[in-house]
Amino acid sequence: MFDEKGEKYLDCINNVAHVGHSHPYVIKAATKQMELLNTNSRFLHDNLVQYAQRLTATLPEKLSVCYFVNSGSEANDLALRLARQYRGHQDVITLENAYHGHVTSLIDISPYKFNQLGKDSKKEYVHVAPSPDIYRGKYREDHPDPASAYAEEVKKIIEEAQKNGRKIAAFIAESMQSCGGQVIPPVGYFQKVAEYVRAAGGVFIADEVQVGFGRVGKHFWAFQLQGEDFVPDIVTMGKPIGNGHPMSCVVTTREIAEGFGATGLEYFNTFGGNPVSCAIGLAVLDVIEKEDLQGNATRVGNYLLELLAEQKEKHPLVGDIRGVGLFVGVDLVKDKQKRTPATAEALHLIYKLKEHKILLSADGPYRNILKFKPPMCFTKEDAKHAVEIIDTLLTEMEEATGMKTENNASTNVQCKRKTTEESSQPESASESNGHMNGAACRQENGIYSKKRSVPSKRIRT
Repeated sequence: MFDEKGEKYLDCINNVAHVGHSHPYVIKAATKQMELLNTNSRFLHDNLVQYAQRLTATLPEKLSVCYFVNSGSEANDLALRLARQYRGHQDVITLENAYHGHVTSLIDISPYKFNQLGKDSKKEYVHVAPSPDIYRGKYREDHPDPASAYAEEVKKIIEEAQKNGRKIAAFIAESMQSCGGQVIPPVGYFQKVAEYVRAAGGVFIADEVQVGFGRVGKHFWAFQLQGEDFVPDIVTMGKPIGNGHPMSCVVTTREIAEGFGATGLEYFNTFGGNPVSCAIGLAVLDVIEKEDLQGNATRVGNYLLELLAEQKEKHPLVGDIRGVGLFVGVDLVKDKQKRTPATAEALHLIYKLKEHKILLSADGPYRNILKFKPPMCFTKEDAKHAVEIIDTLLTEMEEATGMKTENNASTNVQCKRKTTEESSQPESASESNGHMNGAACRQENGIYSKKRSVPSKRIRT
């Protein structure tokens, strides 16, 4: 990315510009269709039919009915309507730290948001299950069967709800939690949850808004990581679907769609599935295939994980590395044994990376997880450059706070590449001023309390 002054930034977080910012093929498809015709979806257009066919071809056969809408929030809101109409049930099971959208119906099922409103903010029809996090959660990597253990928690919620006369309409989960801290559910978890939810008359909604369209590399959809024996009842899509163009989709089974239509309440969406949006959607699918972006996600993602694993061995601040394809999380900790979240350190690192023209974000319930979810054209060179700077900054932070680098490792790691030029002038570690938690960070973390001169390298990008 480039700013208005022509400065170049490496984008490690933009999963909306899925195939790359301003991809010429996508722009050409959009411009060509816009010059020809755009209209509302009361008028059937070939692009609508062709796109629905291409999209459903990537999904299991039973997922065959598409509803085109305009945003991930709109998609998840419609998914709730479909689920509630199907059996006439109302209650929804969601996960800790989940986020599913900004409209009222979705804030209500997003603990990531409604917990900020106070302890009484959860609605009575909403039930929150533990996040299937095997690093920080209730059942961790040393548990013999964390998938079953976490699924049993959902079963208990269902049983308790039924005792109170409530009926479950749906279980909703991101196929991999993003805002929740780059959490990858253990294999088998979704299958067991779906079994319990369906037995209660509910449906399983897989939210692929953040993680779909080949981001995981070996599969087109992240829910497929669970195995071929798992098929959701409803899948929602957004963000990457249009490479920045506002569009989204809900795909479901014919049975659920017919139940929705049987109400007699016609579903209509003015812009959902318009000719321009569908032309853009088709172009995005073309680019994913022609440029082998799934393969790239696997190759570059594996390389990135290897580089980050070296950082985990070297730096006491790095507690866990987890990810698949180009969806990777780095869990920063103050103590590897206690797994104490290093929130201030994560925020400091994000700000310093921006000074180095690298865009990354921190999230999770403690805001200590570095999130990698870059455009799918991200290269090995990009990964190498980002990790080199992270290594340098982690070393500076550990020295400033008295943490020693493990194994007496030097500031250079195997992935370090030579730079063409070194600056002889030291660079001051400046205070971060742009975040609402800045004051708390400065109090908590010594690296904010006083300026300190550190050696600096200018790295060619």
